[in-house]
Amino acid sequence: MRTTLLVDIGNSRIKWALLDGTSLGKGRAAVHSGWRSGDYVRRLFTSARAPGRAVVASVAGPRVRRAFAMAARRAGVAAHFVAVPRRAGGVTVGYAEPWRLGVDRFAAVVGAHEILGGVPVCVVGVGTAMTIDLVDGDGRHRGGVIVPAPDLMMETLLTQTYGIRRRAQGGAAGGTGIFGRSTRDAIERGARYAAAALVDRAVEEASGPLGREPLVVLTGGDAGAVRPLVRSRCIAVPDLVLRGLAVLARERHAR
Repeated sequence: MRTTLLVDIGNSRIKWALLDGTSLGKGRAAVHSGWRSGDYVRRLFTSARAPGRAVVASVAGPRVRRAFAMAARRAGVAAHFVAVPRRAGGVTVGYAEPWRLGVDRFAAVVGAHEILGGVPVCVVGVGTAMTIDLVDGDGRHRGGVIVPAPDLMMETLLTQTYGIRRRAQGGAAGGTGIFGRSTRDAIERGARYAAAALVDRAVEEASGPLGREPLVVLTGGDAGAVRPLVRSRCIAVPDLVLRGLAVLARERHAR
């Protein structure tokens, strides 16, 4: 049986891994800004173990999707771009219109439910945006939250406010807890603490309806900046979207 290439294409980064039966290989990641179809061919499809198909979760827009689809055709690989259904992978989407849930968020909650089935979770993805999705132990998606991730919070302040931008050039680092010793330090700390505080608030609000505290499952390229500040119980699963894609790929193959 030929392997399946699993691909998670975000706004700035791409992650991929090979799925061989039930075994998920080592993941790889890169910044894909400016890639053309030839770059996808060289980086993803040129290997001794050529995949028979690709299962893709992409939120990067139509240009990137076209470039990837062209690369797959050139490599002779059938590419399937995941769409969000009402139910798949043991998860029932709670949005009134399922397609409005980002496919990366859907794959992440499928991955979390597969790993922790029966345990309610807050799945937190920290990339360009930070998303929080609540899934109960039965796999019912209860809704979500979207805010700017820490890097985007900082970028907004540094590009939209002249006074802060000017004062943030240089200055001392360090400080105690949430309090920075310079404008730049204060921005960075404020953004990370704000993200972590929202995660803890989401856990607090979810605990009432669920009757127990959900476990926080952190993923995404910038999860490491937030995790040390989260007070709720949490684990980190860097390849969570790929794990969810593996579930969906096996389910699709079975059909």
